[in-house]
Amino acid sequence: MGGIPFREHGDVGRTAGGRSLRFVTEPGPAKPPACHDDGGVVGAFIGPALEFVEKRHRINFTGGTGRAPAAEDYCDNMSFNDGVEIDSSQVEDRRGGGMGRGPKIGGGIGGGVILLLAALFGINPQLLEGLVGTGQEQPGQNQTTTAEACKTGADADQRLDCRIKATVNSLNAFWPAYLSDYKVKYPRPKTVLFAGGTRTGCGAATSEVGPFYCPADTTAYFDPGFFQELVDRFGSSGGPLAQEYVVAHEFGHHIQNILGDLDKAQQDPQGAGSGAVRVELQADCYAGLWTRYATTQKDPKTGLPFLEPLTQKDLNDALSAASAVGDDRIQKAATGRVSPEGWTHGSSAQRQKWFYQGYKTGDINQCDTFSAATL
Repeated sequence: MGGIPFREHGDVGRTAGGRSLRFVTEPGPAKPPACHDDGGVVGAFIGPALEFVEKRHRINFTGGTGRAPAAEDYCDNMSFNDGVEIDSSQVEDRRGGGMGRGPKIGGGIGGGVILLLAALFGINPQLLEGLVGTGQEQPGQNQTTTAEACKTGADADQRLDCRIKATVNSLNAFWPAYLSDYKVKYPRPKTVLFAGGTRTGCGAATSEVGPFYCPADTTAYFDPGFFQELVDRFGSSGGPLAQEYVVAHEFGHHIQNILGDLDKAQQDPQGAGSGAVRVELQADCYAGLWTRYATTQKDPKTGLPFLEPLTQKDLNDALSAASAVGDDRIQKAATGRVSPEGWTHGSSAQRQKWFYQGYKTGDINQCDTFSAATL
């Protein structure tokens, strides 16, 4: 889940309306994967405060290559209020054109699936040396436009592309209102759906890059196919909030771009306490912050909250997604060992911790990973 940072940051205290934002400077038709609750257990690298959230659901990271879960194995995937109106103008759909599908990733937990997870969440590709097999070019596939298909929250509960759009709508309603309390303006980012590959302000990108934010064109890019791959080939949770967390994380990078923090990843790009890790954990925290308010943030057209009330299962899904993409877990699966000096995104425990920090506090000041002595 990475962006390409480019702005300088300074620690400037500001007060607005009685609220202090301590660490900002002046602002410069795919079907959704069903919600799989496999009940698999691996070591959860989380503290007691999060244990109750992870208790009933943890990603099954055993490396098995068994069948994809059947439809009856999945739970209900309702998330958005049915009456919410989706504004498709906030998302550009480039599927059906562009660069076509990139190299096909080889199967198996030892190679393709690990690369897939790493690409989806921006894990350092150096962690995966020796695992990736070669593939062949796949032709582009035509996609029907989602402008007509994605109308309401009910559509978002049935289609992944509509869910991404509805999540974008929610984020674009939440962040300007939240930041206005700190006298910070929110320039709306662009969002692009693509399949296979696309051109960006940061250069050409294929699906192997996964969802990412490009600060050069202030755009978040998503290939919906990755979400299905995670379920079909990895057995990961495909619950709604797990997917929405991915979108919210990328928008978190946009907030960092606005506040001047994103470039710290480039200044200090690797290591357990590096700027890169702190940038990614802060984006996780921002995703959690949005999650806290998403059930009360109202659709400006209908006055209805975007999301239905969250359940324990929803939080489990988001935390399991955060855990699955920890550097330590990816490294362990890829190489059999953990090397913190190569971290770029943080451990499973850290990613869960900071997502939950944002969700628990609802306070952007509590997402200041750069001042945290312990991550």
